[in-house]
Amino acid sequence: MSFAELLEHVGGMGRFQIIYVTLLAIPVFMMASHNLLQNFTAATPEHHCQLPAAVNGTQSLSAKERLWVSIPMDENQQPEKCQRFITTQWQHLDINATAGNRSEGDTEPCTDGWIYNRSLFTNTIVSEWDLVCDAWTLKQMAQSLYMAGVLVGGIVFGGLADRFGRRSLLIWSYLQMAAMGTATAFSPGFSAYCVFRFLTGMAFSGIVLNCVSLSVEWTPTRTRAVVGTLTGYCYTIGQFLLAGIAYAIPDWRWLQLTVSLPFFIFFLYSWWFAESARWLVLAGKSDRAVIELKRVARINGKEEEGDKFNIEILRSHMQKELSSVKTSHSVVDLVRTPTVRRISCCLCFVWFSTSFAYYGLAMDLQNFGVNIYLILMVFGAVDFPAKLISVLTISFVGRRFTQALALILAGLAILANIFVPQALRTVFAVFGKGCLAASFNCVYLYTGELYPTVIRQTGLGLSNTMARMGSIIAPVVKMTGEYIPFLPLLIYGAAPIISGIAAAFLPETLNKPLPETIEEVESMRGRPINVTK
Repeated sequence: MSFAELLEHVGGMGRFQIIYVTLLAIPVFMMASHNLLQNFTAATPEHHCQLPAAVNGTQSLSAKERLWVSIPMDENQQPEKCQRFITTQWQHLDINATAGNRSEGDTEPCTDGWIYNRSLFTNTIVSEWDLVCDAWTLKQMAQSLYMAGVLVGGIVFGGLADRFGRRSLLIWSYLQMAAMGTATAFSPGFSAYCVFRFLTGMAFSGIVLNCVSLSVEWTPTRTRAVVGTLTGYCYTIGQFLLAGIAYAIPDWRWLQLTVSLPFFIFFLYSWWFAESARWLVLAGKSDRAVIELKRVARINGKEEEGDKFNIEILRSHMQKELSSVKTSHSVVDLVRTPTVRRISCCLCFVWFSTSFAYYGLAMDLQNFGVNIYLILMVFGAVDFPAKLISVLTISFVGRRFTQALALILAGLAILANIFVPQALRTVFAVFGKGCLAASFNCVYLYTGELYPTVIRQTGLGLSNTMARMGSIIAPVVKMTGEYIPFLPLLIYGAAPIISGIAAAFLPETLNKPLPETIEEVESMRGRPINVTK
């Protein structure tokens, strides 16, 4: 008997699993709020140089006339953002002066600061700390540091969870997210803000990795795809939630605080969570595994079945897995054997390109030329049909087909933007983002099913690392557009297509029980895994 069959004996997808998955899913609503938060907290308002005191004091001039005599105009006849006239250009008040003449005159940088249009965003880190003009790269650096924190968190928490358990690391991650997110809202300066955001990013990885593993390891094989998709929908709904909260709270400090405080509640109720019984057995803690299984049986109304379990019965049913478990595993196990090595290489491509292309689109909302709250809701809305279609193909066609198709379609949609008119580019971008959302929906489940229990968290940690590398590199690639306008789209589009081809070399896991050991994965080699004694 395998662990999957043991799980069926204590209720399968019973009351315990429903409550457990629900409590794991609730924090996911707030995950998008942190991941996409800088679209709002670091939004760049319209701005121009502070006007000279002499001009500001001229009450007889209208606001537009003060700009004409103080600030040069750009090619769109909008005030330049980073330059002002050295001397007041009174001749620009001449009614006969052309618009082009209003750009004439010697200029200087904004030595006295900037004036920001606060009609949409009352306060952002950009307007508070003047991250514009020569300091504009600091805004990008803040987001990159957050993503670097997510990367480091994947490495650190992935390995620690395989050693110390999923539950304890998840509890810690909730607390770290709550504390560091709250501290970010009270940052005294930009440097402190970056440090707190880095630590928040680490907590994000800890929550995602352990939430996925606990969901997968406590639910039966037949329901894993549905559970994974419902969790993905929670993230999608979270994008709508973020748009609404950000619209209602235009000040970045209050917005940051609002999306962080709920994690204190998640921290408190997470102490109820049960540790993964799969991990406990393979970690040599069979006595605790028996206790957890009995608890699950009791909650599921299968107390009589639960009373029959003891350590001897558990060990006899899982003797094959226990006999092949090493005392410890490391990241080397991800490339030590042929099949696991192939899985790791292909998944690295898939995770990198999915995140790379996704954040190339999702972290550039302000440049779509559409209301930022509306475009976030459109980007969220496309996830519903995309994930619905993906869960159907995941459940009935297979994981491998879904993964490869979603990536290739995303790449083609992004490449199409090189050739289509400007009016259609948002449409193709939204379609591409939907395909990438479907890819994310599949790869979280697929990765958990491909790696065996003994190195599942380590494997998810590696995958998360590759995803974060993609999200860190995405803004750098966008800068290449200053030299060759279509180059970013070419790179963003080519990466998913190449990864879609790589996904075709992964084993299929549809309707197969989770592998417990590396030896079981190596036995796959084109035929179903058989862990039943």
